[in-house]
Amino acid sequence: MAERYGGKYSPQGSRPPATAHGTSAARPQGGWRASVLFLTAFLFLFPAFGDGPREMLLGLLAGGLIVLSAWLSREGLKAEAAYHARRIARRPAVPRKLLAAAMTGAALAVGGLIADQGLIYPVFYALAGMLLHMGAFGLDPMTDKGMEGIDAFQTGRVARAVEEGEKHIAAMKDAILRAGDRALEKRVDQFAAAARGLFRTIEADPGDLTAARKYMSVYLMGARDATVKFADHYAQTRDAGARADYEALLNDLETTFAQKTTAFLSNNRTDLDVEIAVLRDRLKLDH
Repeated sequence: MAERYGGKYSPQGSRPPATAHGTSAARPQGGWRASVLFLTAFLFLFPAFGDGPREMLLGLLAGGLIVLSAWLSREGLKAEAAYHARRIARRPAVPRKLLAAAMTGAALAVGGLIADQGLIYPVFYALAGMLLHMGAFGLDPMTDKGMEGIDAFQTGRVARAVEEGEKHIAAMKDAILRAGDRALEKRVDQFAAAARGLFRTIEADPGDLTAARKYMSVYLMGARDATVKFADHYAQTRDAGARADYEALLNDLETTFAQKTTAFLSNNRTDLDVEIAVLRDRLKLDH
């Protein structure tokens, strides 16, 4: 694991606070509605086992469609929250909430078939279900954001760089769950907030995007790899020394993120290249 090291970016009992704008993780609003929708599936699933084979199959189909709709709704809310948290963002590639509305409508239509109400009423149930779902959850973002009147190639590169960074952060958060330590999970969340501050800065002023992408890639890939190795080791050994070393590494990386965010605004490519080279050497030693 990492060796504790001193220097310009080593914290001494304190860390710089994350900036107020754009550093917190995107949190979906209205997630409880997806949970309620999931529970309604049991209105179809439980009665299905008390009827004949036809009703049972249709009941299972309707319940399954509701469960799928609830999952798509939750994922759609997450994608929407991530979209609104960024200054530059592409619309979701898959309109999850729209698909969820269609699944809800289909489930109610199947429910109408179970009741042997012909074909007209199931169609009405389907339309009503879709409208109610769209009223409760809204629609997916349908347009790209922050790309109007700006070079599409450049903004596309920014969006891809941020998406790549978010994938590294998500991998870190997934890995640290294996350690089974709530304090460390919060610590990784704090590191993620500092990294997202850099994302917002690059979105506002891409500057030298090539250097920025290299910088983010080296830092976040190093942090991700260190987290995976630490989590696997700590889950088996509960090694306090390894825990302290891992926190020290996160402290240094987070402090450097906070200090270097403004460097991209000045386009000081020489200093950034030096920082990247130094970090690579540090991570080789840490591993």
